[in-house]
Formats: sequence, C-alpha cells, structure tokens
Amino acid sequence: MPTSMISALDSPSGFSGQAQDRFHQPATIPAALLALGIVFGDLGTSPLYTLQTIIHLMGDQFTVEVALGSLSLVFWSLIVTISIKYCLLVMRADNHGEGGILALMMMTGARWEGRGRWLVMMGLFGAALIYGDGIITPAISVLSAVEGLNVATDAFKPYTMPIAVVILVCLFAIQSRGTGAVGKAFGPVMCVWFATIAILGVAGIVHHPEVLAAINPIHGARLLMTHGFLGFAVLGGVFLALTGGEALYADMGHIGRNPIRAAWYGFVLPALVLSYAGQIGNFIGAPDLEANPFFKLAPDWSIYPLVGLATLATIIASQAIITGSFSMTRQAMQLGWFPGVRISQTSAEEYGQIYVPSVNWTMMALTLAITIGFGSSDRLAGAYGTAVSTTMVLTTALLYQVMRHRWHWSRHRAAAVTGILLAVDLAFFSANLLKIWEGGWIPLTFGALVFFVMTAWHHGVEAVHRQNARGSQQQGTFFKGLHEDNTVRVPGTAVFLTRFGKTMPPIIINYVERVRSLPETAIILTVSFENVPRVRSPERVRVEELEYGLWHMTVHFGFVEIPDIPAALAVARKDGVPVLDAASYYIERYDPVSRKHQNPLSRWRVALFSFMSRNSAHAIDRFKIPPNLLIEIGRRIQL
Repeated sequence: MPTSMISALDSPSGFSGQAQDRFHQPATIPAALLALGIVFGDLGTSPLYTLQTIIHLMGDQFTVEVALGSLSLVFWSLIVTISIKYCLLVMRADNHGEGGILALMMMTGARWEGRGRWLVMMGLFGAALIYGDGIITPAISVLSAVEGLNVATDAFKPYTMPIAVVILVCLFAIQSRGTGAVGKAFGPVMCVWFATIAILGVAGIVHHPEVLAAINPIHGARLLMTHGFLGFAVLGGVFLALTGGEALYADMGHIGRNPIRAAWYGFVLPALVLSYAGQIGNFIGAPDLEANPFFKLAPDWSIYPLVGLATLATIIASQAIITGSFSMTRQAMQLGWFPGVRISQTSAEEYGQIYVPSVNWTMMALTLAITIGFGSSDRLAGAYGTAVSTTMVLTTALLYQVMRHRWHWSRHRAAAVTGILLAVDLAFFSANLLKIWEGGWIPLTFGALVFFVMTAWHHGVEAVHRQNARGSQQQGTFFKGLHEDNTVRVPGTAVFLTRFGKTMPPIIINYVERVRSLPETAIILTVSFENVPRVRSPERVRVEELEYGLWHMTVHFGFVEIPDIPAALAVARKDGVPVLDAASYYIERYDPVSRKHQNPLSRWRVALFSFMSRNSAHAIDRFKIPPNLLIEIGRRIQL
C-alpha cells in the first residue's frame, strides 16, 4: 500500500509561528508599549474604584491608620500576586507560547476520560468564570470613569448610568469592525494614562509623605487583626486592584512574557503604587468618605479632561476582556468543549483580532442589564471579584501540577511555593464569598451555566462518536465489498469529512450503500485539533494513499487556529493527490434524540446537546468550505 507524506502547507491564515516569535520577543520600547495597550487595561483602571470601595466598606472607621493599612494591603498584594505569582511563575508556564487557564490545563496532561478529570474540571470552570468576569468588567470600568463628572458638578448625576449605557452599546457595536486601527492607539493612550495617574499620585505624596510608611506590611497586618470581621471584608475591596492579573497570562501569546514583564516592573507597577499612595495621602489631608478619592486628586480645571482620559482607558480595559472572551471561545471550541460558532478574522496582520457575533451580543445584553440594574460602580463592586478570585485559586492548583510534572520540581518545593500562593488566593477568595448576596452570585451563576454547557457538549460529542464507531468498518472489509459489488466509479472528487482515521467512517459506507457508486477520487478527511496553540507548517498535513482511488488526509490545526480546508486540498494537489477544483464536500449533520427510559437529567442534557448541535456553526463557517460545494447528510441518532 503506497504511502506519501505531505508536509509543506503554510498556515491557512498566514500566522504560523507568530505566537512563538512574539513569545520570545525582546523587551523593546515598542513591544512594551504594545503590552500597555493590550494587557494592562483592567489593572490600570483599578485605581478608579479600588480605594473608593474600601472606604465605603469601612465607613466611619476609615481612619488614618486604617488608610495606611489599606494601602499596605494593596501594595503587598500587587507584589505577591502580580509581580511574583503571575509575572515570575505563572507566565513561565507557556503552552508553546500561549497562556490562559485552558492552555495551563492542557499542560497538566489531564484528560476527561481517565485520571485527572478533576484537573480538567478546574480548567474548564476557570475558563467559564472568565465569561462571568467579562460581563462585569466593562460595566464597572465605564461607570467608574463617567462618575468622575460628579466631582465637578452634580448636574450629570442623573445621567451617569445612561451615559455609561450609550458608551457600552457603542463599544460592543464596533466589535465587528475589528480593533486594528483603534489598537494602534491603545498603547499611547495607556501610556498617557499611567503617566497621568503617576503624576497625580506624586502630588498627593508630596503633601503627605507619611503615606510611604505603608510599605511596612505591619500596617496591613494590624488592619486585619484589629478590625475583626470588617478587616477581613476589606480584602474583598483590596482584591479589586488585582482583577486584571489573569489578563497578563491570557495575553502572553500575543505579546510575549518579556515585554509584559518589562512594562509591569518598569512602568505600570510604579504608576499604580504612586496613584494609590497619592489617593491615601490626599485623604489624610482632607478626609471625605463620599467623594471618589481618585478624582479628588485632580485640580478642578482638569476634571473633564481626566474623565475623558479615564473613559478611554476603561474602554481599552473593556476591549481587552471582550476580545479575551472571543479568544477563549475559539480555544474551547477547537478543543471540543464548545459548539461551533461563527468566527470572523478582523485583521490580516494580527491573528488575535477576531470577532464572535454570538458571544459579543450575549455579553452586551448581560453587561447592559447589569449596568442598568446596579446603576453605580460602588454598588457593582459587590458583584465584582468573585469570579476572578475563584479563577486565581484554580490557576494556582493547576500550576502545582505543572511544577511537579513539567518543571520536575520536588514535592516539597512545589508544595511550599503553592502553599504560600494558595494561602493568599484563598484569603481573597473567602473575602469575596461575602459578596455573593450583594451580586457576586451573578458571575458565579453565569460561569456555572457556561461550564454546564461545555460539559454537556463534550459528553454529547463523545456519545455521537461512540455511536459512529459502532457503524464503522475495517478498511479490508470495505474494499472487499467494493470489489464484490462491482461498485460503479463516477468522475469527480468527493471529500468526506469525518473524525475516523483507521477505519472506514459510516458516512462513506452509507453513501456507497445508498448511491451504489463512488467518485473516482474519494478523500476521507480528518481535521485534528491538537493540544498546542499552533501547528508548524511541516507537520500540518499528512496524506495516505489507500486502495481503489481512496485517500486518507489528516489536517492538523492548533487550538487557536482557524482551519481552511480548501487551502489544505490545494497543497495536497501539488503533492500528487488528484484533487479537482470542483470537489464536493460531504458532511453528516446529526439530529440527536434521547433514548427511552433515561433519567430526567440525562434526557435534559441530551436535549441541550441536540439544541446546540442544530444551532451550531455549519462546516461552511468553520472550515471555509465554498457553500455551493457542500452537501450535508442528515441522520437521527439516539444517545
């Protein structure tokens, strides 16, 4: 049986190797500026509402000593969680240059079927919670920026929420146009933003340099020990300064760890510390429990320009979480944990710039509902943080597995480092649980629903594959049938899309039985999504020539790549496979139904899978197949 290996297929989208190139990108000024615009939007806008939330939590008990303790907690939280955990440790755990909790989950080597299922569940639930965070971040960020108008005048107070709603609608509405042109301005805008908050912070520190004493962690420890339950609750407010930590890891594939680290240590961290310290210094000089401490730092003449700059910064922060949700959807879909959805590539240069309409409009509806329902950033702060704090705990747990099995750390070393990080994460997680009745249940519930959808889809897909396996045949049996039945061969090329590689899939068996013929060239095509972000060009396509004019082709894609089947066939033709330009594509579309006598939960899960299967994206959308060449074959299947 002759075999030929085809190995020269450029990435269909033209992005092969881009993640690795960027991952090893040196920490130049342009690269660091790019990191400012993409990665640090959420962390960078936290000064707008973090200390304001803490002040509202403490109320009349927010004394000078409490203010210093709060600043100390914020400072050391940034050092331990962002500077050490994420920048030094978590970002070291790259999956071929890609980051994010799904990539981390794949690095553990765990599989749903077999040992380590609990690791997969942690990774999936952490990814699902990012969607919950994604519907709150735009709301609280934009609201907090627009509320700065209330510092200058009360005239805008009744219109704060409607203005925020209009901004959010515009933000989601422009997603389909892509972020290429706007993205070029993100870096400079965030550079101006961080420089501005640093300068304002310095002004507050100069007038009250005693705030620098907060660098002593004793002030933070004293706050926690002397204020009992209220001091513990303050951790929920402190955590708001860290909510962009996951973005550092998730965006690593687009930027590279070196530029992110350089931007953080050299610019972002100093600017944030100066801003928080300046706010506390200004509060010590003129205590005001009602005003936003961030905008109180600014002179009266600068309020309106500062609100405009803050609004731009919050839009950038919101943009980052929205596009991050798009990327997360694509990863989950390619790994088989999410139904197929339509994805549009919005840039020919930047691979990460994609648009997912269904995710975009769902997020917009939920974000607007939250914005209107809560109405202000201080009320919304109660719902913010629960999802992210949970994801951070799960990230640390998965990181332990990577330390042990990928980095080959000793059990004692891995346990010691993980124990310290987990103690901090669990403290913030526990404090954020106090917010559940204030709205924290919203992102947790939404994340749980997404998790259930992901597991229901995976369960259904696996059940369908098991059913198809029972209807498959060994190659020898199939070829013997072709010969004995004198199956008619007709001119043309037929491409049968299937998951099967070693045996003959039911789709081609049923085709021959019903049509009583087979095209002269028949290609059994398997699309394989690997557990790496991108597949190298030499390893993209493999073709095996079978008998009777049949070929088996396997096309490999990474879990962040957009597959292009016609491009793969074009290269196969150059390497000797007799593929016609007008090849017909055959794919089965299933109508899953529940078996009788199943328990209600199983029947409900099958019903959900059936609904998602009927409404998932067609092969035309997923694989760039010309619509006039695709033939779908419907089949009812009992699960």
